[in-house]
This record gives sequence, structure tokens and C-alpha cells, in this order.
Amino acid sequence: MEPKFNVEFLEEATGFLDSLDEKSREKIIYNIYKARVVNDKELFKKLSGEIWEFRTLYNKKYYRLFAFWDKTDKTETVVVSTHGIVKKTDKVPKSEIEKAERIRKQYFELKNS
Repeated sequence: MEPKFNVEFLEEATGFLDSLDEKSREKIIYNIYKARVVNDKELFKKLSGEIWEFRTLYNKKYYRLFAFWDKTDKTETVVVSTHGIVKKTDKVPKSEIEKAERIRKQYFELKNS
């Protein structure tokens, strides 16, 4: 199947993935790849405004990578992952959504300058 979008990881998202054990990281990468080809709200869902999340439940922990869409390039749609967290519950802290929104704003300011 053809992916619907590409994924780019900003430095903090890469650092988050690098900090995890190999099995958890592999499961998250697999789910992100799967989310690119299937429409599954358990894997990739909108949180608020322009912020989305990649979700992975593995070993009773919720791994979340926050992201946003960059459709400025007409030939390629990219989802940019900002940062990640590990949660034991399903609720997303508002501060993490706000952080993703700040990173998104900075990303587009830099890109458009």
C-alpha cells in the first residue's frame, strides 16, 4: 500500500525515541508506519486544533508522539513529530498539547523566513 504521508521527526522527537528501549522503539516505529497506510484512530488521531498524536500502547504504557501537518509543499504531505511522552493513563496533559503548538509555530516561522 502507498503511504498517505511522510513523517519527519524533529530533534526532540528523535531524542525521545532514542531514550526508549529497543522493543518499545520498534513498536512505535511500526505503528507510525502502519498509520501512514491505514486510517486508524487508535494509532493516529487529532487532539486539538492543528495538533495530532501517534499513539502506541505497549507493555501497559501509552507512548505518544505529538505531531502536526505540513502541507506547504504541494507534491508531498509531511507529518512533523514534535516530541513524545510516556503515560500510564489515557489522558493527555494540556501542557504537552500547548508545547506541540509552540513548536509548530516556531517550525513555520523558521520555514517561512
